[in-house]
Amino acid sequence: MIESDESPRMLNRRTFLSTGTLAATGWVALADRLLAAPYDPIPQRPGIAPTVASPVRVQGIVRAGGRGLGSVAVSDGLQVVDSDSDGRFELVTSTDRRFVWARIPAGHQVPANHSGTARFYQPIDPSRSEMSVAFDLEPLGVSDERHAVLLLGDIQTETEEELGWFHERSVPDLQGAVGELGDVPIVGIADGDIMFDHLELYPEYERAVQRIGVPFFQVIGNHDLDMESPTDEASTDTFSRHFGPRYYSFDRGAVHYVVLDDVFWHGSGYLGYLDADALTWLRADLSRVEPGAPVVVATHIPALGSYHAREGRASPEASVAIMNREALYRLLEPFRAHILTGHTHELEHVFESGTHEHVAGAICGAWWSGPICHDGAPNGYCVYEAAGEEISWRYKSTGFDAAHQMRLYAPGADPGAPDEVVANVWDWDPEWTVRWFADGESRGLMSRRPGRDPLSVELHSGDDLPAHRPWVEPRITNHMFYAPVDPAATEVRVEVTDRFGRVYLEALRLT
Repeated sequence: MIESDESPRMLNRRTFLSTGTLAATGWVALADRLLAAPYDPIPQRPGIAPTVASPVRVQGIVRAGGRGLGSVAVSDGLQVVDSDSDGRFELVTSTDRRFVWARIPAGHQVPANHSGTARFYQPIDPSRSEMSVAFDLEPLGVSDERHAVLLLGDIQTETEEELGWFHERSVPDLQGAVGELGDVPIVGIADGDIMFDHLELYPEYERAVQRIGVPFFQVIGNHDLDMESPTDEASTDTFSRHFGPRYYSFDRGAVHYVVLDDVFWHGSGYLGYLDADALTWLRADLSRVEPGAPVVVATHIPALGSYHAREGRASPEASVAIMNREALYRLLEPFRAHILTGHTHELEHVFESGTHEHVAGAICGAWWSGPICHDGAPNGYCVYEAAGEEISWRYKSTGFDAAHQMRLYAPGADPGAPDEVVANVWDWDPEWTVRWFADGESRGLMSRRPGRDPLSVELHSGDDLPAHRPWVEPRITNHMFYAPVDPAATEVRVEVTDRFGRVYLEALRLT
């Protein structure tokens, strides 16, 4: 049964954005303590009894094609051990750890649950002091030096109606993308906020994964939590029952992929934060990766983003960025690191401390309120392709072909630029060029400056719009481009070249 919007359990995004800052609560002190010492254990919340853990000895084997497979990393989320030449390993864990898992090595299939989601883990039985596990893998049969990843930001379905839209609009588009990618191995990553609080609807997401036809890994988002939980540890219970560990890693070809949980739940809201266990595990995990290798980290909340800067603030709120991101940056320093995120329902690229952060547009756009996100980017997802150590990407707009990378507006569409043509180039980064032509004559580069997408202003402005989510508002973005056009011009053409040399063209008739 779907709960009504008035249910006490329901906390909408604006509520989260306010509670997530921890303002005017006793948890401000905890936030300060967490940020000052990111590797320290989380202080116990008053009134909650501490967990008493007992040791569990796990003996196991990793096999591929029925034979022992050596040098496979196995973890309980804190320590990491390697299988020996016969594929055997031993790990002494404890009853407060939930899972033991194997880092799926390159060249091997991703084991899957019946639903199609990745199954690389085994639960730890807290009633036992010893247990044995086996991880059985199969060779891919083809090289995965070339492979692809589908990144789905913020599916965020709240109702059965929205799930219907996901199945009717997004899934066929994703099926088409899989077909166009051909025979290369493909995996998917759902980058958090898979649901909009109603976790009982996870089976419909799993049905979508089956229809898409490739194995999917899952990142936990702030709307994927058990919000009745008073602690961060228990807030992931439902997610973990469906998808396993809340952080882990795997390899495809020459690329190392890491999934992290950066949503810290404090009982009445959340902040972006990586806990001490995750950071300890990540250090051990990355110690097994060659320096200089490409490492791709998927989180839900951005490491930094630029929303605060666009709004004129010196630093981000605790609910929209990882507050202890410096610890993450330090661990990623030896690598060619990309951080893939969602959460803000817009596209942007942020370069900080040697990392390239990709903030993905949302499958649901502006919470299933229409065809676009806050920033005017169409509803959609990201497609990453790896060839050896080289990674390329594009944003795929739902319902459009891959060449749809911008939207043009005639003079007057932006009241602040009444004499200028406007182009929204949503996946722009500093390696792109945006040129314009008037009646076939080259006029050089368009000027980039902060602005709001005119279609977003039309669809989202005001207390009554959009009808489905009236709290959505247009957002200032950094990927708007402007050019003054002569009133006598009859046609403007914009030519965009991305960092990979791909050229996109759009034309706008002015008369």
